[in-house]
This record gives sequence, C-alpha cells and structure tokens, in this order.
Amino acid sequence: MHAKSKIALAVGALVAPVVALSVPGIASANEYISNPPSRQAQCAAGTVGCDSVQGEQLSVEGPKGLTDCSGGNERFAELNDDSKEWKATPVGRMQQFAWKVSAPHKTSSFQYFVGGRRIAEFTEAGKEVGIETVTHTLDFGNLTGKQKVLAVWNIEDTANALYSCIDVNVK
Repeated sequence: MHAKSKIALAVGALVAPVVALSVPGIASANEYISNPPSRQAQCAAGTVGCDSVQGEQLSVEGPKGLTDCSGGNERFAELNDDSKEWKATPVGRMQQFAWKVSAPHKTSSFQYFVGGRRIAEFTEAGKEVGIETVTHTLDFGNLTGKQKVLAVWNIEDTANALYSCIDVNVK
C-alpha cells in the first residue's frame, strides 16, 4: 500500500466518527431514568425479564408527544405492559429522579406525567446537556400509592423525545 493511501485511510478513519456525530437533526437515543430504577433499568439489571429491552435500554426513542413507555416503538412494547412484575420503588412526596446520560443532547424540556397528567416540566431552551447525570426533584402533591411516572426528554434539534417509565409507591 502506498504511503498516500495509508494517510488517506488514517484521516478517513479519524474524520468519519466526527462527521457522523456532527450531523444536525440526528439524536442518539442513550438516556433513561436510572434512579429510581425505570423499567429500562429493571430490564438491564435483570430484575424483570425483558427480551427486547435487555441490552437496549438506552434506545427508547420516538416522536415527541407520545404517552407510552415504549416511545411508540413496537420493538419495546413490553415496557407498556403494566401486568409485568415491575418493582415499585418507595418514594416520598418529594423525590429526585436521575437520568443516565451517555451522549450530549440539546434539550427543549423534560416532562413528567402520572395518569396522563403532567406533574412537572423543566424547560431547558436549547441547553446542551453533556455526559452527566441530570436530576429533577418531583413533587407528587397529594398522589399516594402505586404510580407509574412517564418521563419524557424532548430533544431540541430533532422531532424525537426519549421515554422512560418509572414505577413508584408514594408514601
């Protein structure tokens, strides 16, 4: 192989990942609620058997505005199955929720729903969220008992959002 060919291959190998990561409008779905353990986290830990989600817990992404745990992705439909033995984490009326973040995203907002009703929204207005833990404190108000929280991370520069459901028992 000629020296020029080797240099071209080396440059291509270095530039290709940078170009792929810088293409606007493409979100890499790599986020979910890790604490309290979301349904994805329970699948990853083997707490609940999840055939399609095991090893793919970072991939629950779909169009903005959906209200299901799978983000409208049929591949992850088992996350919508309330009859599975999801473990409900005991929480107080005020509870911190932590997103596991593995890739930066420009963020529009984070929304939290219980029973189809929005209980919290955190507007970020295009803020770049890096590889860090993002936490929000939710106030459950007068809700008590077992609740399913739908957490939605609306990405600023795409039509998609990241979805995560968390089962809690509000004391």
